Amino acid sequence: MFNSSEQFLKGTSAIVTGSTSGIGLAIAKVLAKNGANITLNGFGDKDEIEKERKMLEGEYKIKAIYSPADVSQPEAIQKMVADSRETFGRVDILINNAGIQFVAPIIEFPQEKWNAILNINLTSAFSAIKAVLPLMKEKNWGRIINIASAHGLVASAYKSAYVAAKHGLVGLTKVVALEMAETNITCNVICPGYVKTPLVDKQIAEQAKAHGIGEDQVVKEILLKTQPNKKFIKAEDIGAMAVFLCSSAGEAMTGEIISMDGGWTAQ
Repeated sequence: MFNSSEQFLKGTSAIVTGSTSGIGLAIAKVLAKNGANITLNGFGDKDEIEKERKMLEGEYKIKAIYSPADVSQPEAIQKMVADSRETFGRVDILINNAGIQFVAPIIEFPQEKWNAILNINLTSAFSAIKAVLPLMKEKNWGRIINIASAHGLVASAYKSAYVAAKHGLVGLTKVVALEMAETNITCNVICPGYVKTPLVDKQIAEQAKAHGIGEDQVVKEILLKTQPNKKFIKAEDIGAMAVFLCSSAGEAMTGEIISMDGGWTAQ
């Protein structure tokens, strides 16, 4: 039974990539609520990011820093990890959440978009894992959680790069889990269905333009058509799952593919 005590992550340190909004910010909030110090990362309005950073510190009584690291650059990831360790003295939890999307038929898919999506959605996770594992091994404890997608298990047309990257992230998760199996470091992947985030809002607009239909019609007939429950997944529920995986109740779970998709991949 999952029964974490209040702030059971107190004193730990978590890096959450792509956490200035959407799923990443929701995960950061739930981790902070449970006591983890947070390294926020991502792009966005500086004032809004600072507002969220101060909110985490004020509401949850933890320490939060912000790293502007461009996760498409391995050197920037290494600096982010080093800064987190310097600030908090440790890195215990890594959430690889950063991601971008682009929708187009393969024959029209720009090479630079393919490269960017594979780099940010997949290679950045590899680089971050490579950077944090030595720190986790020092303490023989760590939690690596990759945020993939239902598209890490099934495909949709017009999303070649995104689907390829998310499938790759699932495979990477399994490899890390096997390599760390005899330690207290776990690696799991969460595969959500559609979550109402700025990324999905952008996708809705792109799909509407591509198909010549209204945005409401995109939501009903294209996006949520694949989800039997016909509901967007809540970002805070993904955060709650991440916290469970960090708890003692989740210590036997490694290399797991956790679907949170409203029944999408049950079909």
